[in-house]
Amino acid sequence: MTTVYDVKASDLVNAAASKLKDMIKKPEYLNYVKSGADKERPPVDPNFWYIRNASILRQIYLNGPIGISKLRTRYGGRREHVIHAHHHRKAGGSIISDSFKGLEEIKFIKKTNEGRVITPAGKSFLDKVSTEIAKGKA
Repeated sequence: MTTVYDVKASDLVNAAASKLKDMIKKPEYLNYVKSGADKERPPVDPNFWYIRNASILRQIYLNGPIGISKLRTRYGGRREHVIHAHHHRKAGGSIISDSFKGLEEIKFIKKTNEGRVITPAGKSFLDKVSTEIAKGKA
């Protein structure tokens, strides 16, 4: 059986994001907030929320148990300065936290003492999407 490790990450995230559109509700505030201190504007892509959820689900599959702080570092970026050197800034935690809540509602992840871990339902979802990609259906 094909797993997450066998397919290209961008293909998996895009295919999973299209399937998550029917499962997860997009928060209203997302059109008005930046995704991190290193950004100048809110996300322009209308599918940003679903892509981020799919990406977070993949990160939990690969690196779980994992928490908000590690994912803030993972999704952060370089802050541009006019004179000073560039420095890494963490991504916003609210988007990741709300993503966790949405993924917990559909029972794809669960909270433990060490952080969030993927459930068998979430693992099965990503493995099915991986299999579809490998067969050329997605």
